[in-house]
Amino acid sequence: MPARNEISAEQHGRGPMTPPSLRALFATFTRIGLLSFGGPAAQIALMHRVLVEDRRWLSEAQYLSALGFCMFLPGPEATQLATYAGWKQRGVPGGLIAGLLFVLPGALVMLALAMAYAAYGTIPIVAALFLGIKAAVLVIVIEALLRIARRALKRHIHWAIAALAFIGIFFFALPFPLIIALAALLGMFTARPAPAAPDPPTAATPLGQTLATIAVWLAIWLLPLAALQLFFPGILAQIGWFFAKLAVVTFGGAYSVLAYMAQEVVTARGWLAAGQMMDGLGLAETTPGPLILVTEFVAYTAGYGAGGLWLGIAAALVALWATFVPCYLWIFAGAPYIEWIGAQRRLSAAFAAITAAVVGVILNLSLWFALHVLFGEVTRSTLGPLTLWQPTLFSVDWRVAAIGLLSAYLLLARHMNLLWVLLTAALCGAAISAFT
Repeated sequence: MPARNEISAEQHGRGPMTPPSLRALFATFTRIGLLSFGGPAAQIALMHRVLVEDRRWLSEAQYLSALGFCMFLPGPEATQLATYAGWKQRGVPGGLIAGLLFVLPGALVMLALAMAYAAYGTIPIVAALFLGIKAAVLVIVIEALLRIARRALKRHIHWAIAALAFIGIFFFALPFPLIIALAALLGMFTARPAPAAPDPPTAATPLGQTLATIAVWLAIWLLPLAALQLFFPGILAQIGWFFAKLAVVTFGGAYSVLAYMAQEVVTARGWLAAGQMMDGLGLAETTPGPLILVTEFVAYTAGYGAGGLWLGIAAALVALWATFVPCYLWIFAGAPYIEWIGAQRRLSAAFAAITAAVVGVILNLSLWFALHVLFGEVTRSTLGPLTLWQPTLFSVDWRVAAIGLLSAYLLLARHMNLLWVLLTAALCGAAISAFT
């Protein structure tokens, strides 16, 4: 833990701020990475306590401005916020340290869990534990829907966008990127007039420098994927490009893209079964780090199924690269423009509309998960452009329904810690399975 003399003098009003050392950054973000359980909301609260209240490396205004900026970006907002905090203190080296240490502990745990799941997931006791976890995950997704809806649906037009997004993806199977693009356009054209700023902020970095940063990080991100396509054109390349595409459309955090990812990897590509997808999400909820680490589980499971242990590990590494390297691209290129972006009325309105569309997408995710978790048989049919999901009513799993109701009570009514809810649900699944 850094000493108190590393707290900036500027925070006490006595002069310019002294940036913390790289060693202090390493120690602080190692701690944050190990303790970042509970999803984005808990992680953002943890970083606020450590970076604003304890270390005082960021002011309240700086932290909130950065958080708003990261909410607008595609990808995991908590990871990007950590990267920004490191960049703000020590430039690119600080951003690399903070971003890596925020993700690395959870990534190592997730890889170990994915390997154990692939090897032992069919053992009855493991299957029983995951029965309960699936039920709890369904409630967690619903809780995320309610939380994001309260934040995002502030105007009548936002409610309309959310409803149209849900109809588009659930009933018409419209591509997620198309829904995001249409929402952004609608938001731009329905932006409210804003009072003229007497002295609007200007960008802090020359355009040429920004373009150079973008070019460098695009090359770092995409050239390895192009090499995979050239030398290993099989499942590794497919995984790389699939998760690279996800990295540019995941507005609103992990929950917003889970529906799109789940339907792609389960229905379209056949990499996983629906139950495995739910198990992966449950594992991601129990590990530190960003929830989007579920992509590592998906990739490992797909690679393991195609070629065993080492292909699974390689696939997991490819997914991590494709998913998290873009965070550095967005932050290192965009962070100097935070104040300027906040002053652009139409751009801010477009991002608000995207967040509203995310609510509809998460509602789709909730229903899709509920159908596949609560019912043993779900049929997908089409009627012209319509896509319909029809559960077989007699295939309902009463065990999942009962554990789901208990999880809803503990999480939504009692506000129990997320890890305790998952543990309770897992133990209930094991107990019920032992007596049925």
